[in-house]
Amino acid sequence: MKFTEGFWRMRDDVRAVFAAEARSISIAPRDDGIPAITVFAPTKAIAHRGDTLNIASLTVTLWSPIEGVIGVKLVHHAGAVDPGPNFAISRDDRFTASVDERDDNVSIHSGHLTATVKRGAPWSLSFRAPSDADGEYDTAGRLVTGAGPKNLGYVRTDEGDAYTYAELSLGVGECVYGLGERFTAYVKNGQVVDTWNDDGGTASQFAYKSIPFYVTNRGYGVLVNHPGRVSFEVASEKVERVQFSVPGESLEFFVIHGPTQKEVLTRYASLTGRPALPPAWSFGLWLTTSFTTQYDEQTVMSFVDGMAERDVPLHVFHYDCFWMREFHWCDFVWDPAVFPDPPGMLERMHAKGLRSCVWINPYIAQRSHLFAEGAKRGFLLKRPNGDVWQWDEWQSGMGLVDFTNPDAYRWYQEKLGALIDMGVDAFKTDFGERIPTDVVYSDGSDPQRMHNYYALLYNRAVFEVLESRRGPGEACLFARSATVGSQQYPVHWGGDSTASYESMAETLRGGLSAGQSGIAFWSHDMGGFEDTASPDVYKRWCAFGLLSSHSRLHGSSSYRVPWLYDDEAVDVLRFFTRLKCRLMPYLFAAAVDAHATGVPMLRAMPIEFPDDAGCDYLDRQYMLGSSLLVAPVFDAGGHVQFYLPDGRWTHLIDGHALDGGRWHSERYDFLSLPIFVRPGAVIVTGSVDDRPDYDYAHKPTVVAYEPADGQSVEVVVPDTIGKPVASVTVSRSGLTVTASQSGFDGEWSFECVVDGVRSSATGTGAAIDLSVEGRR
Repeated sequence: MKFTEGFWRMRDDVRAVFAAEARSISIAPRDDGIPAITVFAPTKAIAHRGDTLNIASLTVTLWSPIEGVIGVKLVHHAGAVDPGPNFAISRDDRFTASVDERDDNVSIHSGHLTATVKRGAPWSLSFRAPSDADGEYDTAGRLVTGAGPKNLGYVRTDEGDAYTYAELSLGVGECVYGLGERFTAYVKNGQVVDTWNDDGGTASQFAYKSIPFYVTNRGYGVLVNHPGRVSFEVASEKVERVQFSVPGESLEFFVIHGPTQKEVLTRYASLTGRPALPPAWSFGLWLTTSFTTQYDEQTVMSFVDGMAERDVPLHVFHYDCFWMREFHWCDFVWDPAVFPDPPGMLERMHAKGLRSCVWINPYIAQRSHLFAEGAKRGFLLKRPNGDVWQWDEWQSGMGLVDFTNPDAYRWYQEKLGALIDMGVDAFKTDFGERIPTDVVYSDGSDPQRMHNYYALLYNRAVFEVLESRRGPGEACLFARSATVGSQQYPVHWGGDSTASYESMAETLRGGLSAGQSGIAFWSHDMGGFEDTASPDVYKRWCAFGLLSSHSRLHGSSSYRVPWLYDDEAVDVLRFFTRLKCRLMPYLFAAAVDAHATGVPMLRAMPIEFPDDAGCDYLDRQYMLGSSLLVAPVFDAGGHVQFYLPDGRWTHLIDGHALDGGRWHSERYDFLSLPIFVRPGAVIVTGSVDDRPDYDYAHKPTVVAYEPADGQSVEVVVPDTIGKPVASVTVSRSGLTVTASQSGFDGEWSFECVVDGVRSSATGTGAAIDLSVEGRR
């Protein structure tokens, strides 16, 4: 939200005050015992006693919940009531920040991050970090970001609206990323972003997943601790700063230090919740009925059998909205006209080795038998006059479940529990964005703050019932709406795209932004949701989708089975599905890492290459895990340009090598795309290519790519619940590359690629001679 008209003037309808002076500073624990600095900041520099009259003041508190994170709370009037909800912010009881007081400033130190407030005027709050890799400070340390005069303020408009805001500095060349799953330009500089969830598709400025958290290429992030609308001016109102404002009398934000983006994301996950590990079976190929198509059990089985007949591995089948009767969404009752025997059908699916997923949302149509029950028991959101809130968009007369009511929460879960007991394995938790604000919540929560937060409660309720019924590690969602903390309940998908290259590209931008906002497991509708893709778009999107964390074919008014496009589409889907299954030892290890650290599986290039300025703006390629670079093809002719960081990169599929530190332009057929292995990486592939859930340590293949002399790399192989069961260490000394393993089952293979030449060890031997004689 802009409060100024250019650099010099405030808007005519705005009255603003700013922290002008650190008048007094106290050091004392907060109520919860955490050490804190509290600064009394008048909004006018005090020269004499008369200046203390008839002015506003701001109270600024600094504290640290976990190492490397410093919180700042700015308060105007402290008597304002907080109705909630609030994000759950974790603290590390084992860590205590240190505070030091000097003649001219006071500082709080948290890990390598230091926040300093200078005494007196003008106002100065700076965040600094070590200026060298050893964690040592020079005289002042490196400035991470800061807020100077007129950068912390309180605003009232002529209409009576109040806002509290902060502006944090940006350096030369600093790029801002994240703020949720956003389909606009990847680098957010120059954009105005409001964190307000909406159902806007992938071709608009709206977002299904609004997350008030951004990271920059300077190695830090900022989380604004407010669940409602946060308005960000990202180098837009003032091009040297990021401004963020919230309604009301206070603002809290956290500066999260890295110094790498990986470390920032790990600290963000520690602060707001780590993502659960999805079950291994969920990484396979998903196929759906599509949305408004005609389907029944015969249709479903024809798709399942058609995939088997064409030797395309399939692992999850999803039933979209019309598994229920029209006008009844949601009543959680199968439509008997098209699915007369749901338990038998689900059992038959399981017999074929498939899991089943069904579509749900948090809305109850008036025609659903659950509407009257929910209304009578007070389980649906109400208007201020006591009426049940209803409208006719989406479902006629629909109401919304009030998840702040514990009884309604359990009631909703009980309905889903019956489906799980019937044989349903997963839920697509659709919608949850257009949550009204003219409502009253059971627990008194502020409807403005609940608008985004509702998505967290909705998806948590569904995830919990799956986990309670199916056991730890078996819960899996396909969620669309999200906010801070939602990463704990995967998987998330990118919403309603269109069957075009342009929409495929904007979908990837959304995934990159989501990953840099803490969403670790992310998917999208392969082939596009709206319209029907041309065969080339479908095939290119299949390759992209099967090189994402999760892979689902889904459409709106047309089916997504490959034989409806052309014969080659079947070949492409088969090839990349089998490739993903073979890669599962590597991919599931990346998933385990994402679960432990919060670093996403699908990673924007700056996450892996923070020191390569050539990666700062890349939005048409990504890293899948730490070692595979993927550049989807967005061109009918197969032409693609991509950038490789330094080193010699090897194409995973055909083995050709390219030097990094530069751009490349190549052309690919439909059975390939740029997928290059990072130099120095060790990739373990499995012996099974038709399932994602198998024994990854059974007869694997280990390939070392361009190992450097003196390098030693250990790779851990997990089982299907994420427990480490095997490991392999690859070392190079001169012209000899050796591999030693522990925990592999059966005969395994070892290969090495050096200077673009592939060599193999014989039998179960684990040493390769790179000399000319050794390669003959």
